[in-house]
Amino acid sequence: MSRVTARRRMQRVSSTGLVQRPDTLAVEEPLEIRVDGASLTITMRTPGSDIDLVHGFLFAEGIIDAVDDILAARYCAGTDDEGRNTYNVLDVTLRTPAPVKARNFLTTSACGLCGKSALDEVRTRTRFPLPTPAAMIGVEVLAGLPDALRAEQSVFDATGGLHAAGLFTADGSVLAVREDIGRHNAVDKVVGWAVREARIPAGDLVLVVSGRASFELVQKAVMSGIPLLAAVSAPSSLAVDLAAESGLTLAGFVRGETMNIYTHPDRIITDSSAHSRPA
Repeated sequence: MSRVTARRRMQRVSSTGLVQRPDTLAVEEPLEIRVDGASLTITMRTPGSDIDLVHGFLFAEGIIDAVDDILAARYCAGTDDEGRNTYNVLDVTLRTPAPVKARNFLTTSACGLCGKSALDEVRTRTRFPLPTPAAMIGVEVLAGLPDALRAEQSVFDATGGLHAAGLFTADGSVLAVREDIGRHNAVDKVVGWAVREARIPAGDLVLVVSGRASFELVQKAVMSGIPLLAAVSAPSSLAVDLAAESGLTLAGFVRGETMNIYTHPDRIITDSSAHSRPA
C-alpha cells in the first residue's frame, strides 16, 4: 500500500487537548495518459489499477470499443528526486492508430457538458442501448450492496479519504471493486476491468458507488451498457434526467433498509411494486 497511502505529521485537537502525531493519507498524483506517444490528458488519481483506469477512460471517450483495440500499455520512464520510477506516465498503443485530440487540462469530476447538449452528446455516443426494463434484482439484495462495497474498501479503512465503485451480479456477488481519490476514476477503473475481462456490454451487472450519483457517473454506466446504478448518496437533477432518457435504473440514498428509486423501478423487485402510488 506504499504508493497508495502516505504518512504526514498533524496536530489533533480534542476536548483533552492537542496531540502531535502522524496520520495516514490517501495519495493523489497525476497520471498522464498518452496514446501512440501523443499526450491525451492528465488525470489526478490515486495510484493503483492504472491499466484498468486507462482502459475505462479510453472506452468512455470512445477511443476504444474492446480490449483488443489496445496492443500494449506501458509506463514511461520518469523518476522522482530519489531516482525511483514515478509510474505517472502511461502510453497506450492502439491496434489501429486513430487521430486523438489532446486535452490541454486536468481531467476532473467537473469536466463535461451541461444541460441538453450533454444529453445529446451521450445519445450520439452510446454504443449499447439499454434493454427494456425488466425484473433484475431483489430490493433486499440491492440494499445490501453498499455494505458489501464498504467491506472491500481497505484503503478507506486506513485513510477515510477515498471513493469506491464496484460491479456486482444480480445475486449480490462482487466482481470488482476499485478505490480512488476521484469517484469518476473509481468508476473508470471498474469499467476498465470489465473491458479487459470482455464483460462489456455489462447488461447483467449493477454498478454501486460510495458517494453521490453525478451526470458523469450515469454517463459512464450508460456507455458501458450497465442497466442499474446504485449510489449511497443523492443524484443530481441532470443525472436523473439522463437515466430516465437512457433507460437506466437509478437508485440513491441506498442505506440500510431504505432507498430512493428515481428512474425505471421495474428492474428492482419489491413486495409493493404492484401497489406503489404517488405520495
